[in-house]
Amino acid sequence: GVIGVGHLGQHHARLYASLPGAQLVGVTDQSIERAQTVADRHGAPVFRTIDELLSHVDVVSVAVPTSGHYAVAKACLQAGKHVLVEKPIAVTPTEAEEMVQLAKQRGCCLQVGHSERFNPVMALMRPHIGRPVFIECHRLSSFSERGTDVDVVLDLMIHDLDLVLSLNPGPIEEVRAAGVAVLSSSIDIANARIQFQSGCVANLTSSRVSTNKMRRLRLFQRDSYLAIDFQTRLGMVSRRSAKAGEKPTVEVEQLQGGDEEPLKLQLASFLHAASTGTRPATAC
Repeated sequence: GVIGVGHLGQHHARLYASLPGAQLVGVTDQSIERAQTVADRHGAPVFRTIDELLSHVDVVSVAVPTSGHYAVAKACLQAGKHVLVEKPIAVTPTEAEEMVQLAKQRGCCLQVGHSERFNPVMALMRPHIGRPVFIECHRLSSFSERGTDVDVVLDLMIHDLDLVLSLNPGPIEEVRAAGVAVLSSSIDIANARIQFQSGCVANLTSSRVSTNKMRRLRLFQRDSYLAIDFQTRLGMVSRRSAKAGEKPTVEVEQLQGGDEEPLKLQLASFLHAASTGTRPATAC
């Protein structure tokens, strides 16, 4: 089932209807008209309440606005359902921790929708990532009312925070950050500098009031430099090469990610974890 079939949820419904081993049982949304449109598209019924939907499903995607993640996901977990909740997991750490504990108590799979982890270019680049000493992330987009119920850190930067932490840089030593509200009532542009005890530094910039779109990650390691463009799915690995008796040179290798839909890969991963009881790829 899918709860919330707006910008993202409609694609969850589309993919559940097409994935092997899954059946789209139904959808629900605050807008019955929107829910009906999506449901008709995939031959599934509309449920007027979350409770009605939950009595018919095994797994559910929660794609409501971020401010509603906690209440909706909590209701699903209390009903014993496996939950994929779109990023960010919740508005506050306290809400997130309660959701995680509830999932453990009920024996439910709780996966967070960090689809950038499933971007095909990331799968190609991970084998080349060792111990970065400096990481730089830029995630810029034009302004949209969607997502403004939270600030740009939870709306956009959360993708890069997740990617950085997935590289296992170790415990955090210090965070310095700044942000400013431009077109909404919360922060629309933010920069964070994160110092890890390992010596690694991550510098992240996110904006939802930019004229150009950008989703890039750069990593600097002892003997290599990696660049990842999540939009074009192009990765570049620059390595130091030093042959005996010759000056060091730089060898460049480009890797092109495939056309697979990250959200489809993510949902397939979630269904596998839910059906086998294994740890979700983006578990908390």
